Amino acid sequence: MFGLKADWSLEVFERYFTLGDYAGGEARWCPGCGDLAVLNTMHRVLRDAQMLPEKSVVVSGIGCSSRLPHYVGTYGLHGLHGRALPLANGVKARRPDLDVWVGTGDGDCFSIGAGAWIHSMRYNMDMVVLIFDNGIYGLTKKQTSPTTPTGASTNTHPVGAPLPPMNPLTVTLGISNVSFIAQVPDWNPPLLYETIKAAHQHKGTGFVRILQRCPVFSPDFCKPYQENPERMLLLTHEDGIPMDPGVKRVFSEQREHDPHDWLAAMDVARDLSRPPIGLIYLDTDAPVYSEQSAHGMDITDGEKLAALNAALDRFAV
Repeated sequence: MFGLKADWSLEVFERYFTLGDYAGGEARWCPGCGDLAVLNTMHRVLRDAQMLPEKSVVVSGIGCSSRLPHYVGTYGLHGLHGRALPLANGVKARRPDLDVWVGTGDGDCFSIGAGAWIHSMRYNMDMVVLIFDNGIYGLTKKQTSPTTPTGASTNTHPVGAPLPPMNPLTVTLGISNVSFIAQVPDWNPPLLYETIKAAHQHKGTGFVRILQRCPVFSPDFCKPYQENPERMLLLTHEDGIPMDPGVKRVFSEQREHDPHDWLAAMDVARDLSRPPIGLIYLDTDAPVYSEQSAHGMDITDGEKLAALNAALDRFAV
């Protein structure tokens, strides 16, 4: 928006962004998919933070969740299977001024991308990592994923998945230099919003595992918790996820949990009988590698050219 002052000089008004400024293409997930709730919440977090769309970027791998960049009105990169995190690290390393988001799923991150997941958590780059975990390979139509519950019938294991599922929370807690781990269901909008907002405001990698509904291929993955919220454990603390009394009333099982206590975090993460909801672990002192990789980025164009010429001169005859 522009205006003219009395002296006819051009005045540029402050920009304000609405939800529509962060909307991308029409989302084509199945009706009832939890991905839609995450997308709408992400739009709200970006809007409330008034992030510049041209200074934000969404990176993904492969899977239903990884269509996220298509549905956000920012820069985006739909990458290779399991390679969302290395791509996002590269973006943040060379463009530390950008607001970086990663959308990935339980197959994309915990299976083919497991190695990248471990190293990326250790790097602790300043970005948000949203894990859409529905316990199934959805895009390829119902194969067993690393988090598929034991006994669940899939196209890979029609008589039931034979192995215990991976616990992403305990695995992530076991990685050195991890700084923010949270878990939240997609069907509680206020809690989902506050959790993603907290991860966005965190300095470092905000790792958010989202228990995500898939009504087509894994309807039973989240149904027990939707129907009986008392089967989940709500974590409360002054340094945890902010929540109003209305949110707390939904959960009959609650625990005061200090997210700075690693042993306590591992204790709640290991309890498979009651998935913890809220901020599980927080370390605000963990080194942020994107701050280290940004060193030397302030070099001028002239200095870049001089350095390039000096390097080429070494090979001159």
